[in-house]
Amino acid sequence: MVKKYARSFLVIFLAVALFGCVPATTVKEEQTISVKPTEEVKSEYTGPKRKVAVIEFENKTTYGARRLGTSASDILITELTKTGKFIMAEREKLNKLLQEQKLGQEQKLDMSGIVDANTAAAAGRILGLDAIITGSISQFGTKTIGSDFLITESKQQVAEATVDIRVVDVSTGQIIYADSGKGTSAQKTSSFLGMGSRASYAENIEGDALRAAIVKFVKNIISQVNKRPWSCRVAEASEGEIYLDAGQESGLKIGTILTVYELGKEIRSPATGMVIGQRQSKCGKIEVVDYFGENGSIAILIEGTFPAPGSLCKMIP
Repeated sequence: MVKKYARSFLVIFLAVALFGCVPATTVKEEQTISVKPTEEVKSEYTGPKRKVAVIEFENKTTYGARRLGTSASDILITELTKTGKFIMAEREKLNKLLQEQKLGQEQKLDMSGIVDANTAAAAGRILGLDAIITGSISQFGTKTIGSDFLITESKQQVAEATVDIRVVDVSTGQIIYADSGKGTSAQKTSSFLGMGSRASYAENIEGDALRAAIVKFVKNIISQVNKRPWSCRVAEASEGEIYLDAGQESGLKIGTILTVYELGKEIRSPATGMVIGQRQSKCGKIEVVDYFGENGSIAILIEGTFPAPGSLCKMIP
């Protein structure tokens, strides 16, 4: 009988020693995402890059203070940059311009993401943007689920996030795309006989949940922005040469033909007072013949009259 107990004790001792030498904690991450797009638009357009900016998202929840809004906007910037279809404007420049407009026009503005669409569009036009993206975190929560048995312990940390976004067309101030997405991230930690590392709060699941909610927006953002004709501006025109504010970095190809429009008075909605466009007068066509600087190009006039600085150049499909 003594030998029997001795053998049992030896088996338990060896098991404890084995799990004491090898880390007993296993981690498994799982992500799920559910997104219901407002509109699915398939676009095969592969022309020049669009210039867009992302304003820091507003955190409407009581969790994470400003940190979550900054994280969400940074994630979207990263995902949009990875597509290779956008030139991202510096957030600091846009924020400074929006703040100046707030002071000059006394419009309601909170740099954490609450911004009037018309104000954002006006700032975007000054910076030569195609679109501005704003958003908010409407829901966020975490929870820990655990189970304890005789020799094992298991804990799972779960983060759930709901993110809303809006894409504002700079030329009109209208919201051209709005959507809401939900992301969930879970991390599981288990231990044997009380050994192995204990689970502390895993901050990475916050970012994982936000990324899961945001990543599905990217395809629809590309499609919606691509519905608008690509355009750039005449930066300067003299001595037979026309200098444009888009070039090699934008993916504008040599030989591209652009239609040029001189811009006139802003047109506002009598009901809302919002700018819905500008008067456009076609003045001719130009051809891109060379590049200059980091992202500029030189064009020549092939039809019509010589354009003035600030004129709009459209790539008509």
